[in-house]
Amino acid sequence: MNEEPVNEHISRQLREAAEAHQPDRARMLARVQRGMAGPATRHRTRSGLRSWPRAALAGLATAGILATGSLAMAELAHFPLPSEPTVAPAAPSSPAVPPAPQPSTPSPAGTRGPAAAPATTTPTSPHPSPSASARAQNGPLWSAGSISPHSTVYWNENDLILRTGQPLTALTVELRIVQTGGVRDTGNWRTLSPDDFTVTVQESGGTLVYRWVLKPGRTVPAGQHEFAGQYNHATGVRVTAGDSYRVEAQSAGGTASVGGGFAPAG
Repeated sequence: MNEEPVNEHISRQLREAAEAHQPDRARMLARVQRGMAGPATRHRTRSGLRSWPRAALAGLATAGILATGSLAMAELAHFPLPSEPTVAPAAPSSPAVPPAPQPSTPSPAGTRGPAAAPATTTPTSPHPSPSASARAQNGPLWSAGSISPHSTVYWNENDLILRTGQPLTALTVELRIVQTGGVRDTGNWRTLSPDDFTVTVQESGGTLVYRWVLKPGRTVPAGQHEFAGQYNHATGVRVTAGDSYRVEAQSAGGTASVGGGFAPAG
């Protein structure tokens, strides 16, 4: 009896086993699930599995892959991807509000803070205190002559203050300016109404004379009045020692006259 070659004998048995084998799908699925649920446990391979055809083994591998993917998707469904952090919108900034003014604290009784310095004013036509020779008094009249502090090395002003304690019905005022070089009239003024006086300015005998004469029917009220003569002169500080004034007046008490010189500018 001829023996068959070994390889052909094995091939024929495999074909017969494959044709007679019926796979148990339920057991296969349960086995896959057990493998996915816990660590793999090494089992002794049953001899029957070695007889499975390659197609069955390939199908089992595919089923395992699909089962693994399904399980992974299920796990991902329980843990969603983190969403981007939500940033709350910034609250609009409020406009700056200036602090409320604080009430001042009153000073204790009997005390005062430093007072503001009083404003100072400059007199329109200040006069230095006239010397004894520049002052004169007679009856209701009092007088004082001075050089204006606004005088310069080119220009001077001689001022006369006249006070009367009674109304005057007649009045003549003269200012006499000695010609010291370049003396020339530039104007004059008085505090009484110009309509009440006749005013003349002339040079006579080396002297510039300013004269005010009260018009008839006019009256000089009691009080203080001023008269002034203005003139140019040679450059430099002018010597005024030769200048003089003379006043003659009539009142209800009679006649009175005063005269004197001009105190230098202070």
